[in-house]
Amino acid sequence: MPKKIICYGEMLWDIFPKESIAGGAPMNVALHLQHLGMEVEMISRIGDDKLGKKLLAFVKGFGLSDTFIQTDPELPTGTVRVDDQDKENIRYDIVKPAAWDHIQWSETMEKTVKNADAFIFGTLAARHEVSKATLDRLLNTSVLKIVDLNLRSPYYSADVIEQCLTKADILKINEDELTLLADFYDLPSSMEAALEKVNELFGFELICITLGSKGAALYQDGEIVSHPGYPVSVKDTVGAGDAFLAGFLSQYLANESPEKVLDFACALGALVTTYPGGTPQYTREDIHRIQHL
Repeated sequence: MPKKIICYGEMLWDIFPKESIAGGAPMNVALHLQHLGMEVEMISRIGDDKLGKKLLAFVKGFGLSDTFIQTDPELPTGTVRVDDQDKENIRYDIVKPAAWDHIQWSETMEKTVKNADAFIFGTLAARHEVSKATLDRLLNTSVLKIVDLNLRSPYYSADVIEQCLTKADILKINEDELTLLADFYDLPSSMEAALEKVNELFGFELICITLGSKGAALYQDGEIVSHPGYPVSVKDTVGAGDAFLAGFLSQYLANESPEKVLDFACALGALVTTYPGGTPQYTREDIHRIQHL
């Protein structure tokens, strides 16, 4: 049977100068996991508006369940204004208010999370007290919890970061986010020593760090496994980290070796950068083609 994975948080439209693309890190991860054959639920909230209806149709086109995608009668569907002039350093203005800030808890939702194989969340979904309160309740379950730190200024604080890290079993982070954690927790300058210190503080099952064009690394039980990444012609980097996380989790839950987990995740992350947008259509053969570059 396929593993059941729950993704919690924002689903929205990324508004580029020339077009709008469906996005939001948890939604991107959910769609990639669905594409990889997992059983996926997305917990989020959209507005009762044209953008919301269009977004719902988009995710249904991937076969994603809408059981826990709520509709807000007043707040608008989330949007992000994207400045993509620098393809390697895309900037985001995450518009407030948004429906996904007001995700409502339900008993059925909590039961579904309890019975899942994994629960993925990030710090952005905790920027408003309503969605944060729902997240807090779901994090009190015994499910495997993966935090994709996904820090977006100014929507995070030391307290929110610490709460998320304390509740998580697995941490997914990028280089910039590790630098920010270094400021909060006085981490050593070397990556390996910094990851070791973070692990000492929070006791993760595993830490996964993405390194952009330099690949990624896994830290587990005092050991680091690294991958140099795959050289590809980059269209944009939107959603590459989300694709990486989906690829990582699909292999991790299949009990593959750290080397195989990392290789597949890096290949999928690289593949997505060769397309515009964060959730392109692709096949397993496309991923394998990257793996044989």
